[in-house]
Amino acid sequence: MNKLRNQLLTGSVVFLTGVLVVTAESVAAKAFERASYDFPSAGAATLLNLSEDYSEEDTSEVPEDELNITEKFNLEEERIMSELAMANVTNTLNVRAEASEDSDKVGYLYRDCGGTILERRDGWTKIRSGALTGWCSDEFLVFGDEAVDMARDVGRWLVTLNSEAVRVRTEPSADADVMALLAKGDYADFVEIIDDDWISVDYGGDLGYINTAYINISLHIDEGETVEAVEMRRKIEEEIKRKAAEEEAEQMRKEFEAKRKENRGAVSADADELRLLGALIYCEAGNQTYEGMVAVGAVVMNRVKSPAYPNTIYSVIYASGQFTPAMSGKVATVYANGVPDTCLVAASAAINGETTVGGATHFRRNNGREGFVLGDHVFW
Repeated sequence: MNKLRNQLLTGSVVFLTGVLVVTAESVAAKAFERASYDFPSAGAATLLNLSEDYSEEDTSEVPEDELNITEKFNLEEERIMSELAMANVTNTLNVRAEASEDSDKVGYLYRDCGGTILERRDGWTKIRSGALTGWCSDEFLVFGDEAVDMARDVGRWLVTLNSEAVRVRTEPSADADVMALLAKGDYADFVEIIDDDWISVDYGGDLGYINTAYINISLHIDEGETVEAVEMRRKIEEEIKRKAAEEEAEQMRKEFEAKRKENRGAVSADADELRLLGALIYCEAGNQTYEGMVAVGAVVMNRVKSPAYPNTIYSVIYASGQFTPAMSGKVATVYANGVPDTCLVAASAAINGETTVGGATHFRRNNGREGFVLGDHVFW
């Protein structure tokens, strides 16, 4: 801490965290004397009307008892020394409703999280960390200098306003142009201390300057989560995953639909093969729509074209264990007794490369299996 004081006194300190956030509490410098440590919530910066008639504090006279920026940093570090507890865990620390391992969990502190000490007894500490308030075992907490060192390493210094609005200027001078106005709820990223009167900030990617008379300093540490917040986050994550899966499935469906009827090229076949394919179509899809008939014929032809299957219609249809009507003799019966014209037309279309199921090489009765459903069948 002494090293930090010395750096601050020279006006040359640059914090390794690289971030100071301007928030909105209207707090005078003497408010650092309050009894409990608060973790401010940073809001989004907002540009206000920059008209010259806008009334804001940095044109007023600085009170004689105002602390300089060095004193504000020093006082804040001294205050959090007695008020801050940091979680000393690799992953998660359970926060409980009462000072007992048997008490219900009310939330969690994660690595690098901290909180304000509210009460201590019997090896337990009650802390407030954001919306979470509960008891933690001292075995998994650090206090005092150790907590400050950890907080300084992982925390963010917050610059809070002690006036209604503060001008962000293009140079560290009251005569410099105004880039923006910071009001309650606004923030900017701290860069460095220029001198006792000015600090620099990163405002929207541009370097700006704020008069130190109108700010106070506090250290913000990551906050814990209540059990309810964790559950809500889990539900949101599950919903995001569900929507992503639905969007992926819809995209795949659209891509398949775009290619589902693309001609896949004709195959040379004689009249007997046409008749045989028509007979199989009748046995497998004679009660389906014409599109469903073409689909069954396309599955056969896709196999003929694939190196993973035999390369003739006959060999594909009579491959062992593939098409039950062929193995039972039903295809042969239909072939001998006559194939309906619609099935022959569908067979001819499939032989000529038409398809209604893209490159599918399998189908079965629709039983919920993943794939493209057409009529009573699912194809994949």
